[in-house]
Amino acid sequence: MKIAPFGVEQWMNTYETRCTHNLAETCVESLTVAQLLDLAGHGDSMPRELLPLRLAYGAIEGSERLRSAVAALYDRQAAGNVMIAHGGVGANHLVHLTLVEPGDRVVSVLPTYQQHYSIPESIGADVRILPLREENGWLPDLEELAALVEGGAKLVAVNNPNNPTGSLMDRAFLEQVVRICDRAGAWLLCDEVYRGIDQADPGTTVSVADLYERGISTGSMSKAFSLAGLRLGWAVGPASLIDELTVHRDYSTISVGVVDDLLAAIALENAPAILGRNRAITRANLATLSGWVEAQPGISWVRPRGGTTALLRHELPVPSRELCVQLLEETGVMLTPGSAMSMEGYLRIGYANNPAVLAAGLPLLGEFLDSR
Repeated sequence: MKIAPFGVEQWMNTYETRCTHNLAETCVESLTVAQLLDLAGHGDSMPRELLPLRLAYGAIEGSERLRSAVAALYDRQAAGNVMIAHGGVGANHLVHLTLVEPGDRVVSVLPTYQQHYSIPESIGADVRILPLREENGWLPDLEELAALVEGGAKLVAVNNPNNPTGSLMDRAFLEQVVRICDRAGAWLLCDEVYRGIDQADPGTTVSVADLYERGISTGSMSKAFSLAGLRLGWAVGPASLIDELTVHRDYSTISVGVVDDLLAAIALENAPAILGRNRAITRANLATLSGWVEAQPGISWVRPRGGTTALLRHELPVPSRELCVQLLEETGVMLTPGSAMSMEGYLRIGYANNPAVLAAGLPLLGEFLDSR
């Protein structure tokens, strides 16, 4: 089975270790193990939990403690509605492999995480793209969505908050999306790896899994929880679907590591502390970035309402990849070219790293653009 190269991942794999100022990072500044345990108040007790841990497979489906902690992030879910996976990427992959058959109609927004259209394409699905437009605040056009699913669809895939634009569908908007999907008999997959770090209070938007009987929400320890090194994610949805996802997982990752399971459970049991830290970082950094954009000629954007990334429109007559390579080589600053996500003419910038990285990188980026 052939599949399109994953544009963003190949870009990151090639250049991430070569930069000095990483403004392509999409995870909120990563936590050390010590920082995690300090936030969780587990500094003294951790050896008593960790050292006796037998390094066997553990609970194949994920520990009851972990699945319950994931379920607690939602309003209407229980441990039986949770499948633990190898990262959010693993959860998304399993959802597509489980639901999509050759010839099925799948609707995906664009821009989005490339999994949501390239995997169905590789399966042989009839993939229809719903373009997000800057003039609509990067939100889906609901009339276009209704037209794309008319006559029925197997799956609609969105992400909320959106990567790379930072747009955010609120509850009222999501309820309209749900009604459209319901009329079409479609599953609704919402990639929610950035959920919990909205710019406005209360900081968390309702999940699709809590709104719709065929709603599937995927999440991760990587982005909003600053623990990408755990490589742990999940899918939340109807228990019958979770059973089907687990059948497919048995052929791939089988389970996650028991140490990852334990640390993820500790983190999620202390989600308010971690998310509070990360909202403070992303809100302060977005304010810094906003000031830079306002002062930078030739750059425009729609200010993000959530997530960790923004999409910057530039006016330079240079392909975005070439521009980003020049930027990296001349200044050490790394962005992500729009071409890596089928958005030529744009640059993706991450604003969730250590504030010092942003403060050092933005002046260099400005000088580089001014010199063109």
